[in-house]
Amino acid sequence: MKGGYLRFEVRRAVRDSRFLVFAVALPVGLFVLLSHLYQSQGATPAYLMGGLAAFGAFKAALDTGARTAVERGAGWQRQLRLTPLSGAGYLVAKGAVAMLVALPPVVGVALVAALTADVRLTAAPWALTVLGIWLGTVPFALLGLLVGQLCSARNVQTYQGGVLILLSFVGGLLIPVDAFPPVLAGVARVLPSYWLAEIGHGAVSGSGGSGAAPAVLAAYTVVLGVAVIVRYRRDGARA
Repeated sequence: MKGGYLRFEVRRAVRDSRFLVFAVALPVGLFVLLSHLYQSQGATPAYLMGGLAAFGAFKAALDTGARTAVERGAGWQRQLRLTPLSGAGYLVAKGAVAMLVALPPVVGVALVAALTADVRLTAAPWALTVLGIWLGTVPFALLGLLVGQLCSARNVQTYQGGVLILLSFVGGLLIPVDAFPPVLAGVARVLPSYWLAEIGHGAVSGSGGSGAAPAVLAAYTVVLGVAVIVRYRRDGARA
């Protein structure tokens, strides 16, 4: 049953062409617009590539998970609880689909950076940028599920937008955190988006990425995973 439901969710995601196109077009478009500004100020567009690849990945994953609020409002989760599909199977399928849609934005930004901004890296940094950022998106898929479980279909876009703004702008995806005031820089380094972008920033700078990033993102994965399971069970108890 779990495998069948996963295939069903993957087909739904692939058929939603408008969502997939927008998920890729937004970070790619931002890169094209901002890379010239970075170059005119003497900054490397490779830094921007790491930040916008992270932005595209976690936004796609967050949006996909948060859409469960609509399913809850329509009674879809209650229907699924009458089937042999377990709660774990449902959450795993949703998380897998969120990870699936998170990959194209990363690849898209990296490809456009190479073609339009003359970003040149060897094979290892490219692999670390693309695969590292993609794999680091797991806690954001869980965060999207948590937002979808906590919010209603009417207010999910409001809370989802607030989370997105916090993670993207305060997380230092477009502006180096070193340029932030000390207090804001401290807040940025607490956010998972900062550490996701650090994977890409480290790859393009030649430092190999922040060694703390995988540990921080893994900790967020555990905490958010537990929160999603607890919330899902509470919803089931009330159903």
